Amino acid sequence: MPRREPGEPYARVDSDEASAMLAADPSGTVVIDVRRDDEWVTGHVTGAIHINVDELTDRMSEVPQDKKLLFICAAGVRSGLACEVAASMGYDSENLYNIEDGTPFWIAANHPTSYGDDP
Repeated sequence: MPRREPGEPYARVDSDEASAMLAADPSGTVVIDVRRDDEWVTGHVTGAIHINVDELTDRMSEVPQDKKLLFICAAGVRSGLACEVAASMGYDSENLYNIEDGTPFWIAANHPTSYGDDP
């Protein structure tokens, strides 16, 4: 169940919840991985869009505005920041989610994972 903290323009979910959201609405949900390139190649959500958090404001045109956005990093800090950036750029807070347990938990739970440069 997504959780909203006071003052945060996004909801918090864990890897299992995010995987269920993707399975329930694969065409209306997208994962944005905001980790560095060297982290991305060690394993990432299959089908995720990879945009380093430091490049996010310059690359928001690559992020759809009409889908649920699940932001992920390694431990939920950078993905939370990415949610804040998206909200500040006019994205609907109802569509912003932070996968707060991060990629290591996603991989450990055997959710769909790709490696290297594979999408």
